[in-house]
Amino acid sequence: MNDIPLIDPHHHLWDITNNYYPWLNDGAKPSAFGDYSAIISDYLIEDFLEDAKNQNLVKSVHLDVGYDPMDPVGETRWLQGVADRCGFPHGIVGYADFRKSDVADLLDEHMQYKNFRGIRQSMNYHTDPAKTYLDRPEVSRTPEWRRGFKELVKRNLSFDLQLYYWQMEEFYELARDFPDTQIILNHTGMQVDGPEHFDGWRAAMKTLAQAENVACKISGLGMGNFTWTTESIRPYVESAIEIFGIDRCMFASNFPVDKLFSSYDAIFSAFKQITAAYPHADRVKLFHDNVEKFYRI
Repeated sequence: MNDIPLIDPHHHLWDITNNYYPWLNDGAKPSAFGDYSAIISDYLIEDFLEDAKNQNLVKSVHLDVGYDPMDPVGETRWLQGVADRCGFPHGIVGYADFRKSDVADLLDEHMQYKNFRGIRQSMNYHTDPAKTYLDRPEVSRTPEWRRGFKELVKRNLSFDLQLYYWQMEEFYELARDFPDTQIILNHTGMQVDGPEHFDGWRAAMKTLAQAENVACKISGLGMGNFTWTTESIRPYVESAIEIFGIDRCMFASNFPVDKLFSSYDAIFSAFKQITAAYPHADRVKLFHDNVEKFYRI
């Protein structure tokens, strides 16, 4: 399987020695994926490439990772420097709060850096304070947020969508209202509340997939689960591919967050086993081609 080149469309790097990430530098806090104190140390490009050394990794995309909110462009600036020096990452997805009145200027600042491709503003809302990323539900339906969101299409920028499955109707409406903006679902819908929610998750995925401008990153399926197996995640992988189709799915690591629960090889070994009977051309799309397409790398 290593004959198929891999592009990892969702990983993180952090330099907590020289940069400021509140959730890391200020100590571990309750989170959707449990105690993460084991990953509170520098995780640099050299560490990522070492973790991925047994895979045929040829490109990658870095996702925003809670960098100093007072200077979100600082993360893009730092990552571009890493890319210029090491070749990785090939795509950078930064942060912006679309509610801010100066978001257009912020996007233009991000765009000074050649590997910048889009924005992630995590939209997860949960009644459990440890699992919520927003101060209120349905932010995407507010006029001020949408006023900022529409700035993406003017710049050919994509939006990485992180949410919980019960929010998918809300974001199906967003995708329908902004059909020319490419939206990329993170972590297969971030199903963190147990297998008893599978049917609700699957139904919500079907709703969201009706918007043709939404693609799906299959990742994060072991998040918070130290005992996950290939068979425990198989229904989610197979359902995502069935619902979104081969041409709108891609496999990702979510490293080093998923390093809490997995090795890099274990994640991609599971994806390879689950797709072992797929046609070669379909596997190339899932592990490589679709990432190039959606992130323009």
